[in-house]
Amino acid sequence: AYVSNNNVPVSELPNVIASVHAALAGLGKEVAAEPAAPEKATAAQIKKSVTPHALISFVDGKSYKTLRRHLTMRGLTPEDYRAKYGLPADYPMTSATYSAQRSELARSLGLGQLRRKAAPEVANTAETISEAPKRRGRKATAADAPETTPKARGPKKVAETA
Repeated sequence: AYVSNNNVPVSELPNVIASVHAALAGLGKEVAAEPAAPEKATAAQIKKSVTPHALISFVDGKSYKTLRRHLTMRGLTPEDYRAKYGLPADYPMTSATYSAQRSELARSLGLGQLRRKAAPEVANTAETISEAPKRRGRKATAADAPETTPKARGPKKVAETA
């Protein structure tokens, strides 16, 4: 098909056939290239990668305050990252100072205080409730009741007896 659609000199025809044969023969063989096993980090490397101000990535060797976004850009989850480099399950994904800074900010904003304040109020209200709760709205009196009977909404149906 190639020769019928393209101009090929007669002297090049054996080379074309040989290259097609080699390409077809190569399809049946599997490539013996094994994927390189991920290098497991040693205990010393793991210890050096965790500093108070940053975490050093085993992927590219750069330091980061938090590894989560860096790993996401490379298609890894924290669990995959830990498994790939042989890291312990408690290996941090954020630096210690960054975590402390975020915690302090949350405390200064009063986050997490809602439950602590709500618990004493519930206890105080439970002790003070001794009377029956008041009813809402006005009480109906005999003077307010309608004097006439309500009108029928439709004609009454009479059952036929035979």
